[in-house]
Amino acid sequence: MKKEYLEIGKIVNVHGLRGDVKVMPWCDAPEFLCEFDTLYLGKEHEEITVAYARPFKSTVILHIDGLDVVEEAEKLRNQILYIHRDDVELEEGVYFIQDLIGLQVIDADNGTVYGVLKDVSQTGANDVYEVRDEAQKKSYWIPAIPDVIVDTDVDGGVMKIRPLEGLLDAN
Repeated sequence: MKKEYLEIGKIVNVHGLRGDVKVMPWCDAPEFLCEFDTLYLGKEHEEITVAYARPFKSTVILHIDGLDVVEEAEKLRNQILYIHRDDVELEEGVYFIQDLIGLQVIDADNGTVYGVLKDVSQTGANDVYEVRDEAQKKSYWIPAIPDVIVDTDVDGGVMKIRPLEGLLDAN
């Protein structure tokens, strides 16, 4: 089942004296986090309004409406920030990593079950999926390329692959 709220980053520190917070983004690029006017704070998903946000090195400096004192900002340290799923429109064939984790990975041609997608590594060129076969206590690393990934059905909980020759033998 898809999560309604998706983790996008963590408040790691305060920045300056005006109540700004420094956020470590958990998304592809810090600029993505800067696109949102509304974020959600903590496990309770308290709605907050973003006054401004800007990338700063590998982090984001964020100012929350109504938070103008450094002492109040300090209380938010280590809080997780979320976005609402409906606030993002993904391109065709692009998925949230959180939605991919847990998919059953099967062979598109013969139905062989390879395991469950456990992790996604972002290598730069393309993502690599770790697929874990608990029965055999083995992991496979599958490149997330069109030649291998045939179909991704997040709602159905299944990813169909067509391994390149020797791919699973090398794992």
